[in-house]
Amino acid sequence: MLHARTLKGSPLVSTLTLVDADQGRAAAVAAQVGAAQAESPQALLSAGVDALVIAAATPVHAELLHMAADASVPTFCEKPIALDLGATDDVIRHIERVRLFVQIGFQRRFDAGYRAAREAYASGALGAVHVVRLATHDPAPPPEQYIADSGGIWRDLAIHDFDIAAWVLGRPVVEVFAAGQANSPLFARHHDVDASCATLRFEGGIVGALTATRNDPRGYDVRMELFGLRDSVAVGWDGRTPLRSVEPGVAAPPQPGYRDFLERFEAAYRAELEAFLGAVEEGAESPCSVADARRALVVALAADSSMRERRPVRVDDFS
Repeated sequence: MLHARTLKGSPLVSTLTLVDADQGRAAAVAAQVGAAQAESPQALLSAGVDALVIAAATPVHAELLHMAADASVPTFCEKPIALDLGATDDVIRHIERVRLFVQIGFQRRFDAGYRAAREAYASGALGAVHVVRLATHDPAPPPEQYIADSGGIWRDLAIHDFDIAAWVLGRPVVEVFAAGQANSPLFARHHDVDASCATLRFEGGIVGALTATRNDPRGYDVRMELFGLRDSVAVGWDGRTPLRSVEPGVAAPPQPGYRDFLERFEAAYRAELEAFLGAVEEGAESPCSVADARRALVVALAADSSMRERRPVRVDDFS
């Protein structure tokens, strides 16, 4: 729905057509935003479109990307390409063979805070950075049907942290040591966890600490902190950060915590689609390529392996 509103409101879009497995839902959204509706992805592509935005469920991303490649239609696709390397690499080979423009949806790259942190690091304003901290905490678990197909906490939730940390620092994660705990039978049934931590080692020696959880009653909490020898900065620290100090005299946050990822990153979601439309129109390079998405997936796979084997895992073991 958010993507549909963004696309409909863009001056770069003259016609918008929606498709959904639930035809009734597609009709309702189309009516709300003033869009047309197609019966299927095949019908949409056969009719001819200039670009495609895939916001379907994870299990069908690869299939839809193959369809886009067959039709030579520039495509934006929400992360991930697929949950395993085999299917991911099949898509990448297809895309490279037909030289298709594809942008993968890691929206944090378009968030003002993360972009400022990247600039501060790249400019040297922070001095040498030795340690970073990352956090992604959902306010409540997603539905069980979603958990069953999500790929687990590392591939579904923390993969955003793996991508954004490498992007901000301009260097990849090379080793992961991860641990997790299933505090609810909901996650144990699907061999998943709802509370996890990971130590990251980046190329060049920077180390990072990541926490990823599915339960935060104060709200949706996403942060990154960079500790340099000249300055230290935080992303995601504002009047709605769902965290309060217990130090005497320190006021609680003035506003309620963010309800969910859509509210926290609405501006970033809009910015990434505008970047997609602009890149397609101008023939520019993808701001988040399939190769970028693969690198984040490989780190997530290493984290999953580390958690299950209880040992540090080199990322290039999965490359």
